[in-house]
Amino acid sequence: MSEQPRRPRKTASTGKPGKHGRPGKPYRRPQKDPVRILAFEALRAVDERDAYANLVLPPLLRKARENGDFDARDAALATELVYGTLRRQGTYDAVIAACVDRPLREVDPPVLDVLALGAHQLLGTRIPSHAAVSATVELARVVLGDGRAKFVNAVLRKIARDDLDGWLEKVAPPYDEDPEDHLAVVHSHPRWVVSALWDSLGGGRAGIEELLAADNERPEVTLVARPGRATAEELLAEPAAAPGRWSPYAVRLAEGGEPGAVQAVRENRAGVQDEGSQLVALALAAAPLDGPDRRWLDGCAGPGGKAALLGALAAERGAFLLASEKQPHRAGLVARALDGNPGPYQVIAADGTRPPWRPGSFDRVLVDVPCTGLGALRRRPEARWRRRPEDLDGFAPLQRELLRGALEAVRVGGVVGYATCSPHLAETRAVVADVLKRHPDTDLIDARPLLPGVPDLGDGPDIQLWPHLHGTDAMYLTLIRRTA
Repeated sequence: MSEQPRRPRKTASTGKPGKHGRPGKPYRRPQKDPVRILAFEALRAVDERDAYANLVLPPLLRKARENGDFDARDAALATELVYGTLRRQGTYDAVIAACVDRPLREVDPPVLDVLALGAHQLLGTRIPSHAAVSATVELARVVLGDGRAKFVNAVLRKIARDDLDGWLEKVAPPYDEDPEDHLAVVHSHPRWVVSALWDSLGGGRAGIEELLAADNERPEVTLVARPGRATAEELLAEPAAAPGRWSPYAVRLAEGGEPGAVQAVRENRAGVQDEGSQLVALALAAAPLDGPDRRWLDGCAGPGGKAALLGALAAERGAFLLASEKQPHRAGLVARALDGNPGPYQVIAADGTRPPWRPGSFDRVLVDVPCTGLGALRRRPEARWRRRPEDLDGFAPLQRELLRGALEAVRVGGVVGYATCSPHLAETRAVVADVLKRHPDTDLIDARPLLPGVPDLGDGPDIQLWPHLHGTDAMYLTLIRRTA
């Protein structure tokens, strides 16, 4: 939408043209709100550059703090505005579409971002309606101009007439008529993602509703104490820290906790790592072996979280870890994560489908393969709007090749762990079943007993973790023993 030029009008008091055509009313400069301007800038970066909010937002917040523009409450509000808007984008788009007189594709993307920020404040926060509208209109005046700010004002006033539940009754189709579309609008997920997650859960309305709702919750920050370098007890001495639920090395930070303020994190003795990722590494390390246990391989090691934990666990047994990552810049991240590891290790930039190592070189192998990332939608909410069903076809050949390569890399009697941060059946069981058809010289290991105390792990022998059941990302793991 472009702003139309206007002829100057005369004011009632002076008879002279009023600035911006406002008769009798002096022009008031828009009030700049650093919090909402920063939130808008983050959303534009996500939209224009396909950036991820978890990468864009921290440097923006750091700069604002350094400039003296932000305190802790400002940073918390900006974070909520960005992530809340991205998580509920599908729902807010449906509401906005009901309040405008044109298809959303004909509304300029910056205008849509401002409208979505306003919709989130009206429907997803406790900010009073009048404050949400006025603050968003002021933002529109700053970043869009007065003309489009009037459009924003008109739309937001329509949205403010009802609450979220009221709007969902209007814009979401009834569940009985179209269950998937109803859930897609109510829980702000693309329809195809709803369908895929539902299939992975095995049906039932309660489970899918709980999972979709969990995807829209703000995830906790979880730390990992790297064995031999830090302990969970040390991390628990931090303010507002609590033990992890399942991993003995996990420590959760309360809302607002800053990992960079933790000394062990600054010294690389601990790191930020979802508890689901920790459990994958722990299960592989605990899997029973036939024969020696001296050489471990992380075949898709970037950005290094699992490699750092595996390296520490290997060091406790005197084992060597080779961490391989195809992309050189990600291999650099792996090297940084492993720096200071108490045992022997090496980081290389190599392609796991065309490896430089000889077949049968390793006792334990992990391949956490590239995937759609549908298991981490809590942390990367914008990913749900970027992924398409056809993306599965792009990942499938690589996932199969990496698993075949891992099975060739492990010796007879050794164990391979195939992991994804996606619960989509096409990326989990379908890949494993397809590859193992050509590898009769393998057995599946029941991974569930290797994670004692963790409930709801399914029928086995593989493991599927869930945000709504375990408070983790939806990590998947199959353990495979090479038998011949």
